[in-house]
Amino acid sequence: MNNIDFSFSDMIAGYVTDFDPKQNTFGTFGLRTSDDRKYKITLTATTYSQLVRNLEEPYYDCTSQMSTMLVPNRYLFVYGIFYFEADEYKFEAKHIVFLGRKDNEYLFEKQDWWVKQIQSLANFYLKAQFEDGEIDYRKYRTGIGLVGSKEDSTRQETDTISRLVYGFATAYMMTGDDRYLEAAEKGTEYLRQHMRFLDEGEKICYWYHGIDVRPDGSEQKIFSSEFGDDYDAIPAYEQIYALAGLTQTYRVTGDPCIMNDIELTVNLFNKYFLDQTEKGGFFSHIDPITLSPYSEILGHNRAKKNWNSVGDHAPAYLINLWLATGEEKYADFLESTFDTIAERFPDYDHSPFVQERFHEDWSHDQTLGWQQNRAVVGHNLKIAWNLMRMNHLKPKEKYVALAEKIAEIMPAVGSDQQRGGWYDVVERTVESEQNINRFVWHDRKAWWQQEQAILAYLILTGSLDKPEYQRFARESAAFYNAWFLDNEAGGVYFNVLANGLPYLLGTERAKGSHSMSGYHSFELAYLATVYTNLLITKQPMDLYFKPKPGGFKDNILRVAPDILPPGSVRIGEVWINGHKHFNFNPENLTVQLPTTPNELKVRVRLLPTQIYFDATLLEVTNGTAKISLTGLLNADAVGHFQEALAKATEKPVKSLVLLLQDLQCVTTAGMRSLIFIKQKLGADVELYIVGATTQIEHFLRSSGFCEGVKMLDKYEDLELTSV
Repeated sequence: MNNIDFSFSDMIAGYVTDFDPKQNTFGTFGLRTSDDRKYKITLTATTYSQLVRNLEEPYYDCTSQMSTMLVPNRYLFVYGIFYFEADEYKFEAKHIVFLGRKDNEYLFEKQDWWVKQIQSLANFYLKAQFEDGEIDYRKYRTGIGLVGSKEDSTRQETDTISRLVYGFATAYMMTGDDRYLEAAEKGTEYLRQHMRFLDEGEKICYWYHGIDVRPDGSEQKIFSSEFGDDYDAIPAYEQIYALAGLTQTYRVTGDPCIMNDIELTVNLFNKYFLDQTEKGGFFSHIDPITLSPYSEILGHNRAKKNWNSVGDHAPAYLINLWLATGEEKYADFLESTFDTIAERFPDYDHSPFVQERFHEDWSHDQTLGWQQNRAVVGHNLKIAWNLMRMNHLKPKEKYVALAEKIAEIMPAVGSDQQRGGWYDVVERTVESEQNINRFVWHDRKAWWQQEQAILAYLILTGSLDKPEYQRFARESAAFYNAWFLDNEAGGVYFNVLANGLPYLLGTERAKGSHSMSGYHSFELAYLATVYTNLLITKQPMDLYFKPKPGGFKDNILRVAPDILPPGSVRIGEVWINGHKHFNFNPENLTVQLPTTPNELKVRVRLLPTQIYFDATLLEVTNGTAKISLTGLLNADAVGHFQEALAKATEKPVKSLVLLLQDLQCVTTAGMRSLIFIKQKLGADVELYIVGATTQIEHFLRSSGFCEGVKMLDKYEDLELTSV
């Protein structure tokens, strides 16, 4: 029965074990999957290969180098055809995707990979929503098609605007591009003016589900939810995600008007969603009229609790709110949230997955709607990721224990160890005579669930430094970057098939919907940069802020990028309006802002505490590039220095200024790199060395490097000589 003796195509992801160029006509290689299955792959006359590429990067063909790149332990994807011959399957490769040029290189671990990705995402949504014109949220529509075209709808949903605002604010933090902040601030103000219900008597704020914009410009407000299981109720998760964009914008600007709305919405949670009995937790829905979770009108949602109402506070807004304010009441809110998750959600006597839906008394709700007794893979990973963040704030053994338990269990039951990537919804338990948890609807893979896996294993790697966590992080990020990026139209796909090909039917064809906006893909780009650069590869990261005069309490700007292991990150340098600023606390990650009525643009360079060298491209203006060097310029630092120089000289420059005030030492290897760079710049580029210490200047002069180089004590001297 069911004899599979026909050909079919599929993908395999794994690690090269060996390559034999003499077997068959074009050679064969061995591949070992993540769960240790072994395959023999045959190359053919038409096998082609490429490098993984970021959004807006050109296709890079490496077919001619393929035989030299098939080296042991290299992770790759190979798509091909299984043929059943001689009572066994033979696999012939048709398409190979390499993750880097070098043996153990993963291009998505480069310092600026995710920065470039978030720029492309932000540009995609700017164009899709505002047609490259004025940023006017009256043009905004929830539905965005595959190529960025707007669906024929009048609907504007609060949550999707807020998620897009989160994306724009985050893109500004990573790039300093003022267009993104303009989009974030205008979106925030649009939400406050059109979607907010302010009840000053009750001292609460809540948010409409959305509005319909009529052709004449008038609005029809949609108060209660009109989405699926939440119909005619106010679901907690919609109120939670209404704060995502506001809170991230507040992190950048410190606008007190935004903070007021955030505080009043938190009041709503505590007054109407919180179970104030000894049972604790937050109800999932309240009645739009009485604001009661017990109303009979709620039907199947009456007196229920779920993952979204309890756990989603943390990643959507609460962690960012604590990062921006440092207020203990938000730390306590977070602690209560994760104590509840650690106590109520594990169900490992019955299932490898957490329980997600509950009755008022925390008994399991396993009959409701689509979820029944089913698991969302990404929610398990999301818990592990956020438990580790919380453990960095208030360490508890139970947080780490549960995070590691999830991390150890999930690959076998939630990931695709044949092809890579993570599944969507599966049955929490198996039936008799079954060994595998069954897929509920399909074996497709959603973009947001890949995000949870990548961030979970990245932060576990950065916190606990276990090789298996880094392996899962790399495999997850590899699948996402290889198959979810739409290199033709821009943005990311909603779903892909198990084999990585995009699924382009129905609502899953869209790049904007009730379920998809500028949140998960932007959050991934941001936090993947934070965890990779600052915790794992030990590379610097820049963040940008634009605080309003007097906005932040005591004029203190808090710049911690996330809740990271204590002492793992420090401030290296700060610039305000392009000038160096020295009033900051490097260990506390705070900047004391000057008291001024003028606009401030703050750039902060964050460094891992173990970093020994940094090269910062400050600006390229009127043909003059300025690079600041910090720490120890040795052989290990040369590559980073050359990357900064490559960025500085993408376009021809007339002069290069190296600021060495913070450079502590140069080794002979570092000196050779300076000499080589000077040679490559050529005689037509003026080279300035500014602020070198006596020791470094002596080394430069004794090497003969200073011939034709202008040596200056401080940058102001350069400005004078240029007059």
